Amino acid sequence: MSPYITDPAAWQESWDRQQEAYLPDREHRFEAMLDAVDAVRDTAPPRLLDLAGGTGTISLRALRRFPDAELTLVDLDPALLALAAASLGDRATIVTADLGQPGWSAALPHQRYDAVLTATALHWLPADRLAALYAELRDVLRPGGLLVNADHMPEDTLPELTKRLLARAQERRAARYAAGAALSWSQWWDQAAQDPVLNPLVQQRHAIYPSGHSPEWTPPVTWHLRALSDAGFAEVGTLWRGGPDAAVVGVR
Repeated sequence: MSPYITDPAAWQESWDRQQEAYLPDREHRFEAMLDAVDAVRDTAPPRLLDLAGGTGTISLRALRRFPDAELTLVDLDPALLALAAASLGDRATIVTADLGQPGWSAALPHQRYDAVLTATALHWLPADRLAALYAELRDVLRPGGLLVNADHMPEDTLPELTKRLLARAQERRAARYAAGAALSWSQWWDQAAQDPVLNPLVQQRHAIYPSGHSPEWTPPVTWHLRALSDAGFAEVGTLWRGGPDAAVVGVR
């Protein structure tokens, strides 16, 4: 049974504001992802896999767009999974699994999904593991189903402009923090650790990730497109771009 969390909507709001400080166009990428789902779904309710879904950000938006969607959310972080469970209730199946290990998909309640959606979550995986994960995700999709991964994926032909975009984004983020408009990543986790219900889960999280996930690894979008092609997707391409971020898509 999930721990009782007081006002999960407030925690979701706090998480959204914290994330938007890093990703001002965050909602745009979600809309693009769900537009792609709408384009490939048939008359049946869509079966969606929210990969590394954290607090349930994508799942909550998917349910607003597709109220009858059949959702599975996968993550390893116990604190974020507790917030997802409190927010989603019986509208989604919550699965604890480590995407860094082969065999994680054995925990899924279904063998085939219409779409796998993930955002700003896989950049902590090393190159060889992410390439293998792409192939594993192809196998959990039905024919014609799609994978969308939105993350930090710069254009390799724009190295200097990318540096300037990142520097400008950092300036804007610092201004938001100075004005008290949002918590930083570390401040958000400090606040979660002060909550009596979330505190033990945050401690479990520290045990799972004693030094954080890993240094962020953000290859250019061309790496992802090549890896998706090598994984056997029939169509691959860039679905959305916002500055140094992009959403790549693979269609089985």
